[in-house]
Amino acid sequence: MKQPLVFPASEQHDNALQELVNFYNETLGFCPNSVKTMYHRPSIAYAFIELNKAVMENKGRVTSSLKRLIGYISSHAAGCNYCQAHTIRAAERYGTSENQLSNIWEYQTHPSFTDAERAALDFALASSVIPNAVNDQIASKLREFWTEGEIVEMLGVIALFGYLNRWNDSMGTEMETGAIESGEKLLSRNGWSVGKHRYQ
Repeated sequence: MKQPLVFPASEQHDNALQELVNFYNETLGFCPNSVKTMYHRPSIAYAFIELNKAVMENKGRVTSSLKRLIGYISSHAAGCNYCQAHTIRAAERYGTSENQLSNIWEYQTHPSFTDAERAALDFALASSVIPNAVNDQIASKLREFWTEGEIVEMLGVIALFGYLNRWNDSMGTEMETGAIESGEKLLSRNGWSVGKHRYQ
């Protein structure tokens, strides 16, 4: 694409949008252009923020770190480079170990991942491909380690990123400097690039 489908709204003279910016400054260090684009219809932006808060709320064993890794696996499966960079950046900011960040695609065998985490990440991958690949084996393994409420939390993350993957790849959302830095630092060795999300 030569330019984003829709350009982000500007927060310069909008106090309500500035509040959204401030929220994301805490979680990512910047406000995603995706949210600023949604703000052309403020009710969509605010509904998304509320869903994001509900899905990402830490209720216990499905940690903030694991939720971001689930988001990364889901976004990778969908092919959204924009969301891959955001989720890996957030995973790092929420305390994911260097070993896990460096070996995310060896999660099935790398010793830094527990069997419970492997089951969660297998679920994320199976849930995010088309056609959907969740089967009895994936479900059974997931139930070995996680409660129904915890599974709902995980699928909430996967579904949230299903929305974001489609939004950002269709919109051609321009990637922010911080996200590019994280992608290049943590993902480029596995073939990640900014792709369609950078403009001259």
